[in-house]
Amino acid sequence: MLLRSSLPAAAALFASLSAFVLGAPLRAAPSLQALQGALNSDSSSALQAVLQSGAGLDPAVVLQRRDWLRAQFPDASWQVSPGSTLKDGRATTEVNVRGSRQQGAYKFFFEASQTLVLGSSGDHFNSQEVIQESSTLRSGDPNLKVSLLIPDAVLTGQRYDLDVVFDDPLNGAVVAGAIKPVSVSELLRMQAPDLQLEALGGGGLFKSVQAPFQPGSQTWAVLLVHPKGIVAASKQVRVVASKTELKL
Repeated sequence: MLLRSSLPAAAALFASLSAFVLGAPLRAAPSLQALQGALNSDSSSALQAVLQSGAGLDPAVVLQRRDWLRAQFPDASWQVSPGSTLKDGRATTEVNVRGSRQQGAYKFFFEASQTLVLGSSGDHFNSQEVIQESSTLRSGDPNLKVSLLIPDAVLTGQRYDLDVVFDDPLNGAVVAGAIKPVSVSELLRMQAPDLQLEALGGGGLFKSVQAPFQPGSQTWAVLLVHPKGIVAASKQVRVVASKTELKL
């Protein structure tokens, strides 16, 4: 398959999927517009002007990962906007980033989204809590659509399904794929796991897994190869102890 020659490039770029996710800022003061401007700025001082160390937030890591992501996707652009209000009354912030990169004969398109609860002190954002996050990296036909049917949250110890499917019929196309959890150390090192491709007999990946017995989160990495292109994705699943926490 001709696309196999581009898999190393896709795997290298895929490391950026969770990199952005772990380092993005949160909601509060000074303003979401200022945060968006700082993320899109070429200046490190712009981020320092709106970020302050606190729970879940390290400005140095944010800067490092933003610059790393921009190096992978030179036209990366961030959009920050108000999100919905949680059941407990907390406001959320939506952070989205999109970018692209040409590598040889292949063009890669990247997008990631987060739903965050941001905290602030004075004129700085100083804490963050990730409510939802997912990322997609694709090459080839932009009309090659894939759905990640992975829950946002599950109960501790619960068995749940991971389904990643091609939206359109395969029409005889030979496809391959892999799905694997991303370890904490891989996330911290901005690395993707070693994904071993296997031929897929159906229209996607279908896997049943068990959640950890302690609250926290799991991040899943997915790689799908189709004659029309490659799709790599990541999705975080919150692991909670009570049913009331399943839907925030």
